[in-house]
Amino acid sequence: MTFYMPVKVYDEKNCVLNHAGEIASFGTKALLVTGRSSAKKSGALDDVQNALSRFETSYCLFDEIEENPSVETIWKAYEYAKKEDVDFVIGIGGGSPLDASKAIAFLLDRKDASKEDLYNADLPADALPVIAIPTTCGTGSEVTGVSVLTVHEKKTKVSIPHKIFPKIALVDGKYLKSAPKSMIVSTAIDALAHMIESFESNKADDYSKAAVLEGLKIWGRSKDTLLNGLNEECFGDMMRASTFAGIAIAQTGTSIPHALSYILTYEDKIPHGMACGYFLKGYLQNADPSDRKQILDAAGFQSMEEFSAYMDQIFLDMHVKEETLQRAYEVVSQNKARLKGCRFFVDEEVLKKMVF
Repeated sequence: MTFYMPVKVYDEKNCVLNHAGEIASFGTKALLVTGRSSAKKSGALDDVQNALSRFETSYCLFDEIEENPSVETIWKAYEYAKKEDVDFVIGIGGGSPLDASKAIAFLLDRKDASKEDLYNADLPADALPVIAIPTTCGTGSEVTGVSVLTVHEKKTKVSIPHKIFPKIALVDGKYLKSAPKSMIVSTAIDALAHMIESFESNKADDYSKAAVLEGLKIWGRSKDTLLNGLNEECFGDMMRASTFAGIAIAQTGTSIPHALSYILTYEDKIPHGMACGYFLKGYLQNADPSDRKQILDAAGFQSMEEFSAYMDQIFLDMHVKEETLQRAYEVVSQNKARLKGCRFFVDEEVLKKMVF
């Protein structure tokens, strides 16, 4: 077995300011990569700017990362950062800014970069140093080498082939306080999908499964707050569970629910976490009974029926078009590698049961 997770994780209150010196040590000028608002509203951007200013480290800001960032946006950020002559990158936000920061850092490390380099698997995965600061509790991108981008030509999202791990991750539950409940629910369901999919991967081993089971235990402590009322304790739990989920998928990758989700997100603009979670009931129902029991027990569910009822409440107001489900089924059913990547048998008929 091989376990590779080279990210130093600081999981504590005020960790950005506590480790300002280490953040500043990665270079002389940072590119701060954020979306339009969450980094500002959460206070994370202020913390980073104060940390860098404390050590007189220069920075510039690119705050145009959209949800499910496109290759075109990555290229725009790269061109801006190249003119600014930055030498390290700090991603602040949810999965979109964190994934974007890796792709931008990859391009910035090339002498004569092109858009095509992003998906050229023959190139080495060298990149400028990346620091990751999550403000949502789903992606786990702060501890993975993954960068998923929207490719409009293919009308879907595609991971770049290069594994670019952040140097350090700074995990602080306080950044969830300003997030809308809908975002917290969606990203928390994404973390749940990561853990279930990782556990059911053919690549799962004792190390990745241990991360999943611990993450599920932490996630389960606060699962009821997603239905009832959020509180400060749940913010730390959900953020930490997301990081454990990221550690797991860094080893195994994701599976069928994620593959199906990309069509729902691209075509119907359904938030990523909710799109993944939509398929979890069918996915888990088809898992080996002993695996299913371990997953449910760890997350605090007494039975598959209880899990199904919980997910039905989460998705009470969400409706997916029949034609979108059909399109997702058609795309994934043709991806034989995805179907064979599960620990349990999946053919087109089993997939159909998961989708419909």
